[in-house]
Amino acid sequence: MSTTDDDPREIVLRPDRPANGGEAVGRLDGLVVFVRDAIPGELVRARIVDDSRERFVRAEVVEIIEPSPFRVEPICDAARHGAGCCDLAFVSVEHARDLKAQVVRDALGRIGGFGADALDDLGIASTPVTGLGDSGTGWRVRTRLGIDSAGRAGMHARHGSGIVAGHSCAAPEAGMLAGLDDLELTPGGDLAIVADMDGGRHIIEIAPPRPVRRGARRGARGAAQATRRRREQPRAQRVVEGSATAPHRVGDRIWQIPVTGFWQAHRAAPATYGQTVVDLVAAAGGCGDGVVWDLYGGAGVLAAAMIDVAGRADLGSVATVHVVDSDAAALAAAEATFDDGIVEVHRGEVATVAAQLPTPDVVILDPPRTGAGAAVIGVVADADPDVIVHVGCDIGRFARDLALFGDQGYRVQEIRAFDAFPLTHHVEVIAALVPAHRRR
Repeated sequence: MSTTDDDPREIVLRPDRPANGGEAVGRLDGLVVFVRDAIPGELVRARIVDDSRERFVRAEVVEIIEPSPFRVEPICDAARHGAGCCDLAFVSVEHARDLKAQVVRDALGRIGGFGADALDDLGIASTPVTGLGDSGTGWRVRTRLGIDSAGRAGMHARHGSGIVAGHSCAAPEAGMLAGLDDLELTPGGDLAIVADMDGGRHIIEIAPPRPVRRGARRGARGAAQATRRRREQPRAQRVVEGSATAPHRVGDRIWQIPVTGFWQAHRAAPATYGQTVVDLVAAAGGCGDGVVWDLYGGAGVLAAAMIDVAGRADLGSVATVHVVDSDAAALAAAEATFDDGIVEVHRGEVATVAAQLPTPDVVILDPPRTGAGAAVIGVVADADPDVIVHVGCDIGRFARDLALFGDQGYRVQEIRAFDAFPLTHHVEVIAALVPAHRRR
């Protein structure tokens, strides 16, 4: 590895492992280098784009000198033109899953504190990241686009606040992005697009955020945070196509979910995660007396999975499921879907609400990317459930949460990983935990 003679910011190196975030990691004279658009094992020329940290730098590939055998022609047109959607579109789908499995093992060891023997006992080295039955394209049923200054919808650029219009992403289901150029849209706004259970399309335009207040002083990070806060604030919406809610089916149940609300992006994910939660609870000893907490439960898809197979010999009965979330619309969808008296919904901050619930036998956790965190984990551990099933969509925060549960006396019994976001670096992970003093 070396710098080039022509440009001291250009380096030549061979990264040797994947990083959480989609980059490849190498070393230059002892300095860690995170390289965007590289595959571990290939020799690349890269340009340093961020050297603001003492311990590492970030770089982007400018030339592939010795390509990996797993490098493919990017299959996402939007990503090829600078969008931030399919950041691993240049890696074969099968090899991308292998890289994600390496990232899972690394995060569990480095952040979660799992030793090599513990990881081997869990089968992490040999357990693959499982695909959800697709080839990597056409899997997404909900997406969010930006609208540029000319009123054209497109994916958000990988760097900055630009919009990549005129180039479609490979992830949405067929027809979801068709004909968008014919729509009259408001520059600076956003589009939420959903394909429902029958393939019907629903489009909501979200008005532009309010302008930035003039005179405020802030650096680049502060400006980015201010922009994010502005976009997260309530904004006017209008139905462009379809309706404001979209029907989604899992098993025999149908949920009416706001187009701008949360639903799993991959069509197969809700059923897959539900079945996985059921299997993990059954393998850990079942439901006990049947009191279940579904924390960050949203519309109650995982609650439904438990209820619909209750009575199975290895699972036991489900008496009550307490669904807790701060999203009023999601809980309204849950209330409209469940009419059997088993589900009780609770709106509020998860740690505060959960501390007031009846003692659980099973706790299901499906937090946002920020993870559950110490406060929620403390409340769950204090409740002393027999089984905890933790769903994580950010492997770093997930590994941190498992370490916190370990500090509270829980051990991981099984971990499964899923490629629920093909062509991207994201990986979904689900773990079952039981009290360390109870051997199942």
